[in-house]
Amino acid sequence: MRILVVEDNYRLSNSLKTNLAHEGYSVDTAYDGQEGQDLAELTPYDLIILDILLPKKDGLEVCRELRRRRIHIPILLLTARDGVDDRVQGLDCGADDYLIKPFAMRELLARLRALLRRQQPFKSGRLVAGSLVVDPVTHTVEREGTPIELTPREFALLEYFMYHPNQVVTRDMIEQHIWNYDFECNSNVIDVYVRRLRRKIDAPFAVQQLNTIRGVGYRLDAPKQKQEEA
Repeated sequence: MRILVVEDNYRLSNSLKTNLAHEGYSVDTAYDGQEGQDLAELTPYDLIILDILLPKKDGLEVCRELRRRRIHIPILLLTARDGVDDRVQGLDCGADDYLIKPFAMRELLARLRALLRRQQPFKSGRLVAGSLVVDPVTHTVEREGTPIELTPREFALLEYFMYHPNQVVTRDMIEQHIWNYDFECNSNVIDVYVRRLRRKIDAPFAVQQLNTIRGVGYRLDAPKQKQEEA
C-alpha cells in the first residue's frame, strides 16, 4: 500500500516514513500543503496522512480541494489542536479520521489499517483468498495452515493482490501502489518479485493461485465462497 505523508516537521516526517516503511508501506513525503495536493492529484495513493498547520496551504484547505476534485483517497488529519470544534471542522472538510499530536505510533498504525479496511471487502483484520491467509497486523502469511516467510516487499505485493482477488492487476498498478518515487523501478523488477512470491505461495502447493495474464498483468485467483473472513 502506498501512503503520502504531508508534514512540515522534518523530524516527524522522517519518523513516520521510517516506521511506515518498516510496516511494509511505500511512502512519499511532502513538506507543504501545495506540494502535498499536487502529489495527491498526480498519484493514486491508498491513504494520505495530512498535517493541518502547513506552509503555503493548510491541511484543511488541501482536504477540501481534494474532495472538491472528487479525489476520495482516505485522509487522516494530524494536528496539535484538540478542541471539539477543531475535530468537527476537520471531519467536515472531508477527512476520514483525526489524530491529535503527540500520538502513539501503534495507534496511528491501527487507524491506518481501519481506514484501509473501509475501502476493501475485508472488514476484519485477516485477508483470505482460498487457502491463503494474510494478517496485516502481525505480518504473517499461511497457506493450508503452513506458515510462509516473506520479505517486507513481498508481503506488500501479496497484500495488494489480496485486496484485489480475482481481478487483473497490471504492472502499472503494482508500480503505483507498491513503490514510491524514490525507487527506480527497472523494467523487469515487478516480474522478478512476482516470481519470488509465486515460488513461496504457490510452488509448494497443488493449486496455483497467482497467475500471469499474458500481455496484461497478474491475477490472484480465489474461490468466491472462501473470500470472506475466517
